[in-house]
Amino acid sequence: MEKAKLTKVRNIGISAHIDSGKTTLTERILFYTDRIHTVHDVKGKDGVGALMDSMELEKERGITITSAATSCQWNNHDINIIDTPGHVDFTIEVERALRVLDGAILVLCGVAGVQSQSITVDMQMKRYKVPCIAFVNKCDRSGANPLRVARQLTEKLHHDAVLMQLPIGLEDKFEGVIDLISMKAIYFDGPLGQTLRTEDIPEHLKEDARKKREEMIDKVSLFSDELTEAILGETEITTAMIVEAARKGTISRQITPVFMGSAYKNKGVQPLLDAVCKLLPSPSDVENEAIDMDNNRLPVILESNPEKPTVALAFKLEDGAYGQLTYIRVYQGNLKRGDSVTITRTGKKIKVGRLVKMHASEMEDITEIPAGFIGAIFGVECASGDSFVDPSLNLTMLSMYVPDPVISLSIIPEDNKSQINMSKALNRFTKEDPTFRTYVDGETNETIIEGMGELHLEVYVERMFREYKAKVKTGNPRVAYRETITRMAEFDYTHKKQTGGSGQYAKISGFIEPVAEIEFEFENKIVGGKIPTQYIPACEKGFKNALGKGPLMEFPVTGIRVTINDGAYHAVDSSDMAFQIAARDAFISAYHKAKPVIHEPIMKIEIETPNEYQGACMGLINQRRGLILGAQDEGISSIIEAQAPLSEMFGFSTALRSSTQGKAQFTMEFDSYKQVPASIGEELMKNLKKHKEKK
Repeated sequence: MEKAKLTKVRNIGISAHIDSGKTTLTERILFYTDRIHTVHDVKGKDGVGALMDSMELEKERGITITSAATSCQWNNHDINIIDTPGHVDFTIEVERALRVLDGAILVLCGVAGVQSQSITVDMQMKRYKVPCIAFVNKCDRSGANPLRVARQLTEKLHHDAVLMQLPIGLEDKFEGVIDLISMKAIYFDGPLGQTLRTEDIPEHLKEDARKKREEMIDKVSLFSDELTEAILGETEITTAMIVEAARKGTISRQITPVFMGSAYKNKGVQPLLDAVCKLLPSPSDVENEAIDMDNNRLPVILESNPEKPTVALAFKLEDGAYGQLTYIRVYQGNLKRGDSVTITRTGKKIKVGRLVKMHASEMEDITEIPAGFIGAIFGVECASGDSFVDPSLNLTMLSMYVPDPVISLSIIPEDNKSQINMSKALNRFTKEDPTFRTYVDGETNETIIEGMGELHLEVYVERMFREYKAKVKTGNPRVAYRETITRMAEFDYTHKKQTGGSGQYAKISGFIEPVAEIEFEFENKIVGGKIPTQYIPACEKGFKNALGKGPLMEFPVTGIRVTINDGAYHAVDSSDMAFQIAARDAFISAYHKAKPVIHEPIMKIEIETPNEYQGACMGLINQRRGLILGAQDEGISSIIEAQAPLSEMFGFSTALRSSTQGKAQFTMEFDSYKQVPASIGEELMKNLKKHKEKK
């Protein structure tokens, strides 16, 4: 695949807040690009559901759970699309999609505008430096105001939002859009909006369009000397000049072009596809880095060149009926069937077998995946985030950010058959989803599953039953509390054991102190060889081992710096093990003097409710030790922003539904850890005592 062809490739993600219309938009894109021939809706009456939501659960709930990949063609461009979930519980799906994409469409609801999850998605785009264009959807809905949404993009997300279109009418009078580049009105005719009709701008909108066009040209001219000269010299400004300048600004993430429409009403999707081809980067426009493991982990710039040695990243796994399916993005070289590649993490050499191109849950066989493309490979044992490289290289791609779980549940299988099937299911789910974890509690022997929220765990328990026929009972949700210290405390501990033969001896002195934003830090200030260098790692390991179960309430300990500054050893009796034990016991001896406290996860909550229920929603938050951060009226509805402890939020969705006649909805995501009030801390202590007495 030569360079000219690569410039016509787009790898894009569609991401947004819940219910902004991502899946509906993807469905329309596939229809207009002739990938599908009938349109189904996410919560359709026909019972078919959207193609991109291929899992039964997704169709029933009308939500996206796993990101789906597909590809289509538009104006001689190959567009690879990943439709991602909106729920924060499935945030890893968005994270891994953005890790391998070159550009994105940020979908915003024309009524609600920038919502909490839009902010999270935007942070993820920043993390991976993904340029995006914004699509203001649902312009046909009551209360829609795309100009206000564009302002919010600037105010809340600090994007330099540039309007590329204006709406012709709004709400039930929404007819089409004005293209500010060509200064034409575009209408979408036919039962499914597939026929574009271009006309002159309606008289009453001409003045407004002229002003907005001047503003747009003013902003994009910063990225083109040619355009600036044309403006100053008052010569003709061509479409090509504007597009070229807008493209430069978009790719450098300095401007965000704003488009608008209504995917559900089939308006505005084709101009958005044109914008994807004209404004978003091709694989050759984006700089991708790998790390050279042979050369001091120095960064290496990869080239989207099929002639170079292969470098690819496995970003998502799925266990299917035919073995493991691994989604990969090739960054350099050309992955062909029959090639040998090495998995950098394990050093294992594998032979590439079956390669496929994905179209939601369907697939088509291919013989190669060239640089810049996304595909999938069958039957390879690997982990999510593994790098596949040519055997002549020892490079690894930077893996993605994986957030820690905040909630756990105990699950108990109902019979022996369910026990076996549950193990199979857990094996598969933990492999596919790095934010879903499982372990067996050493004391109670219960299987514990951990995840990002109630919905996350609920979906996996449901999938265990549906896909593996594993019937399980779930315990009460548990919150991931943490322990930390609030002041400095010193330790001076000697570990001595003499029982015939060689004994154990180690002495460690130093102090522990609280440190913000860091889980654990170890500082070695030993001078004069009082503890020999070979025992220092054992000291660090001993302290680290003590953090798993805090001495106060057996919760993990975070936010601690340990400094050792003195000690002693014995030429015969000292060993790694002796220093590990000394470090662990030294930590416990200092811990209680350091005024330990319990921290709990605090969630960021956003409630969208009709105005008349605003008071009731605020009351619900206040009852749950919540803090209202702000409320704003958005036409007929109110947006309430708040914070509340996760432990108080179980069952909140039921309470919210019953208080608002089912008209309010909320989103919740992890915000930070904060100290629990004294009364709650005492309650937790009492429960721990009861739990221990039971045993």
